[in-house]
Amino acid sequence: MEASWEASVTDSINTIYLLFSAYLVFVMQLGFAMLCAGSVQAKNAMNIMLTNVVDAVVGSISYYLFGFAFAFGDGSASNPFIGTSFFALKDIPSSTYDYSYFLYQWAFAIAVAGITSGSIAERTQFSAYLVFSFFLTGFVYPIVAHWVWSSSGWLSPSSSDLLFGSGAIDFAGSGVVHLVGGIAGLWGSLIEGPRAGRFDAFGKPVLMRGHNATLVVLGTFLLWFGWFGFNPGSFDKILVSYPTTSDQGNWTAIGRTAVTTTLAGSTAGLVTLFGRRLLVGHWDALDVCNGLLGGFVAITSGCSVVDPWAAIICGFVSAWVLIGLNIAALKLRFDDPLEATQLHGGCGAWGLIFTGLFAKEEFVIQAYDSGESGVSRPYGLFMGGGWALLGAQVVEVLAIVGWVSATMGPLFYALHKLNILRISVEEELAGLDISSHGGYAYTGHAEESRPRFYADYVRLQDQS
Repeated sequence: MEASWEASVTDSINTIYLLFSAYLVFVMQLGFAMLCAGSVQAKNAMNIMLTNVVDAVVGSISYYLFGFAFAFGDGSASNPFIGTSFFALKDIPSSTYDYSYFLYQWAFAIAVAGITSGSIAERTQFSAYLVFSFFLTGFVYPIVAHWVWSSSGWLSPSSSDLLFGSGAIDFAGSGVVHLVGGIAGLWGSLIEGPRAGRFDAFGKPVLMRGHNATLVVLGTFLLWFGWFGFNPGSFDKILVSYPTTSDQGNWTAIGRTAVTTTLAGSTAGLVTLFGRRLLVGHWDALDVCNGLLGGFVAITSGCSVVDPWAAIICGFVSAWVLIGLNIAALKLRFDDPLEATQLHGGCGAWGLIFTGLFAKEEFVIQAYDSGESGVSRPYGLFMGGGWALLGAQVVEVLAIVGWVSATMGPLFYALHKLNILRISVEEELAGLDISSHGGYAYTGHAEESRPRFYADYVRLQDQS
């Protein structure tokens, strides 16, 4: 009786911890909303806020109906989440479906659509958001989540048949979440093309700054706060004791994960601050915010399996990855208003490679074998662990890029051909708020939001 009571208390505490982590991850939606709103022009503020809401509500339905089963099902039993026997939740006890685990995974799923929305902001028809958000959260992302996070996934480090004897370590989703969202955004941006006026007749970039730095900074801090659910929360159970020790368990690894997350983000923000100061000649709060987030994205893969000093290296490199990709994007006339492709895609890919280089064997065993003694696993190449883990990490990068390209690329192209992807130039110049949502987000902002050349443009169009 006493053992049963202790087990019940343990389950209750683990459930509370998981739900609290889910709430933190959900707060990131507010962070995305503030970041996006501040990063776009004032004439598109209402539109970008609405798309963030749509990502959450549409993603909820699609993930409930299809996504969760695709991610964690094996197709052999009934799944009450969709009311059909076609899917099963192999990783969830069939007698007591764990709704808290569903909620936690749902919060991750809707974050992916938010990443992609930023890449195609300020020029996309609202109906296109509805389509791609449903498809991305209900099908594309869950398949990748199954590969890496389901115990039956072919890339999973918890699989009975480990790839290269290792499996790919993507603890909280540098690849599963961020690289997926970044590559989807890449295809959306490429197919839509740059915003009107982003590049002049000679191909040189024209500055189109966001309208509210305060919202960007607020969104960044909200995302930082939410990341403490994103990374440490990915330990599904806090009360797990390692069998060979009396003073270690998941609670020690959770604390270390929070520290590595903080150090990587802070280092990336600091390096971006000084790096951009050297390149552009002034301090820029917005660049620092994106640099900070790039560090968080990169450490998300290996946050539980690296030392704090390695997290500093992760953040340092991620800052230069982001700076370099932003420079390349301008040269290639690639327009991503939120730098989501460069930030989530580029830093997400670096995070996977970083884990293959710096993962520590002791921590890998803690995270994936509950600290069992006598267990040997491949670990980081630079830590003496050989090439197996790094090879699995590279395979994950290639698999995600291939899968998302093969699914989201054709979807965006089909929307383009059906003329339901991009708005007209006239609507874009006027702003999505007035053309699609009946008014601007800010009172008395109608005239100020229009580009000064808008009236001349319309007159020329009428004459032609």
